Amino acid sequence: MPAKIPATVVTGFLGAGKTTLIRHMLDNAGGKRIALIINEFGDLGVDGGILKGCGIENCRDEDVVELSNGCICCTVADDFIPTMEKLLDREDRPDHIVIETSGLALPQPLIRAFNWPGISTRVTVDGVVTVVDGKAVAEGRFAHDIAAIDAQRAADDGLDHETPLSELFEDQIAAADMIVVNKTDLMEPGAAETLAAKLKSEARDGVQVVRATMGALPVEVLLGQGAAAETDMEARHEVHHHHDHDDEDGDHHDAEHHHGHDEFESFVVTRPEVTDPKAFAAQVSEVIRAHDILRLKGFVAVAGKPMRLTLQAVGPRVDTHFDRPFGADPRETRLVVIGEAGLDRAAIEAALAA
Repeated sequence: MPAKIPATVVTGFLGAGKTTLIRHMLDNAGGKRIALIINEFGDLGVDGGILKGCGIENCRDEDVVELSNGCICCTVADDFIPTMEKLLDREDRPDHIVIETSGLALPQPLIRAFNWPGISTRVTVDGVVTVVDGKAVAEGRFAHDIAAIDAQRAADDGLDHETPLSELFEDQIAAADMIVVNKTDLMEPGAAETLAAKLKSEARDGVQVVRATMGALPVEVLLGQGAAAETDMEARHEVHHHHDHDDEDGDHHDAEHHHGHDEFESFVVTRPEVTDPKAFAAQVSEVIRAHDILRLKGFVAVAGKPMRLTLQAVGPRVDTHFDRPFGADPRETRLVVIGEAGLDRAAIEAALAA
């Protein structure tokens, strides 16, 4: 059976920066074929219009699908499932599917939809990314323009739930595998770090919190989380089951901004063979926790084993499997460490070599 196609759900209030984040991701996709499902309201698909015809390699108009019949979590059976089936039935199936929800959508019903019989064996939720307007949240609001959210709510005739914004925000945080504190360039010094720490303390264990300006995050940080979110819904508890919507992401920022990749760093750590792969995986998990590493991936040489051990870690979750013989490659352990700028490289190298 072919491997499941990974899908990333991008959620967050209107104006948080979802569309800008996605546009930046497409600009830096590195040849990966990404299909987009954009949940639009009204007659004018602003987000879809920004992304369609953008001239980005491997981003064709037919790869951008707009759902404009209302909030995606209220139209799962009528809109979302048929759209997913069409994408999955294509001969040139995408490498990755990205779904931008309306800011009014509760993410949990959408995640649960990935368990539907028609798609459950063919696609999985790689991760849920919740984008927050850092400046607004730090100031005690959930979005920059509350009036625009109320207007969107009033315009959606198909909306079948009314949830206070505070509860919807909590639902978005509860569902997240990664929280992006966006618009950090508009915040006071230290405020972004304080907010990120607060959100991390409120999120469940293992959720990553990163800071961004104009949604500029490396693709290898956003994609490839391997969360299989549809399989652990109990951990993503809903605060309110009769949800209230905020609007979709009306992000009006110009996409031509600096990418901000200098806010992240990566380096390679090498070490000799390991004797106990399970103990080493536990060691890696502890190092990740101690140094707030976002991703760690690479190959491990295990004493007495001709096959190399592939290791991938997202947050404290570490997955390993033997993939193929080393062949002509040197028998050594090589791991790529990815995190926000300021990692203590020497300490990390020492901890992984211990």
